[in-house]
Amino acid sequence: MYTFFINIYNVWLPVILCILENIPNFVHPNPSFAVMKNVMLIINPIAGTGKKDNLASLAENRLAQVGMSVDVRFTTGKGDATELAAQAVRDGYYGVIAAGGDGTINETAIALCNTEVPLGIIPCGSGNGLARHFGIQMDAESAVEIISHDNIRDVDYGTVNGKDFFCTCGVGFDAAVSDRFARQHHRGLIMYLKSAVEAYLNFSRTDYVIYANGKVLTERAFLVACCNTTQYGNNAYIAPKADISDGLLDVTIMHGGNIIEDAKAGLSLMSAEFDNNIGIDTFKASEIRIIRKTDGPAHVDGEPVDLPRELNVLCHHNGLKVFTPLYIEPVTPFVTPIMSRWEEFVNSINHLLR
Repeated sequence: MYTFFINIYNVWLPVILCILENIPNFVHPNPSFAVMKNVMLIINPIAGTGKKDNLASLAENRLAQVGMSVDVRFTTGKGDATELAAQAVRDGYYGVIAAGGDGTINETAIALCNTEVPLGIIPCGSGNGLARHFGIQMDAESAVEIISHDNIRDVDYGTVNGKDFFCTCGVGFDAAVSDRFARQHHRGLIMYLKSAVEAYLNFSRTDYVIYANGKVLTERAFLVACCNTTQYGNNAYIAPKADISDGLLDVTIMHGGNIIEDAKAGLSLMSAEFDNNIGIDTFKASEIRIIRKTDGPAHVDGEPVDLPRELNVLCHHNGLKVFTPLYIEPVTPFVTPIMSRWEEFVNSINHLLR
């Protein structure tokens, strides 16, 4: 019954409104509907493995029906999405849509922070952490449909030593995995798991001093992750209770133990029960200072970076606007991961049959 009402809210209500809009003298609840809105669509043509031949026309045709005019741009290299999105802000565009992997989404979002221009997401990569957090399906048609509803939500973003992140940043084991994963020739869940196993065989715990909420924690930890969203991507839920609009980051500390306990914790990432493991501590904070023994590797939204021994992590409350579904269902252990994977399987079959 619960799912039935959610489907009515997310699917049938917008459909009914679209039908009513074609009836003479019908007044749409949003008076600005009649005003044509310019949006920029930034496409990374080499992101992921799927074809994007029809993506531009799909977005143009659907969004034209709700009063949005689409200006299509393509990236050719690193940093292009940030420059294009910044241009859109300067030129007064109503919104900017990013079609690509996590790198393209993040580059676009960086230019939109602390502006009135919302971010639209069409996930075309492998991880898709931000899209998955919002419940945006890994299907271009579904993603465009969400944008067409024009539901805009204010959300948080984070910075670590001034570098923006939208999902997670961290040090320790996850930074080691990110470094190995970035050097793989292929992407996807299998390669991520391969990178994790390789990193584990050569990894040892590190001492950290963590300042947060007026307290000082001294920890020997396997990893320390600061999370704005529930997951890294690929349905790996590092902080299942994270709320992207609460003005706080969810800090997850994994102490590490024997190989059996570590393996159980790793598997629980995929079932959204990571925070229930023995040896996992979590807390929320808006500001975190992490001090380690030396400079070294870290990751910012899965991208490996070298940062100083002292990391200053901040949550910027409601600093980004995003086109999101009308309702975002909270994470339920086991249920959410299973449903997400099932939807992706169905989408894959549909693509094969087209």
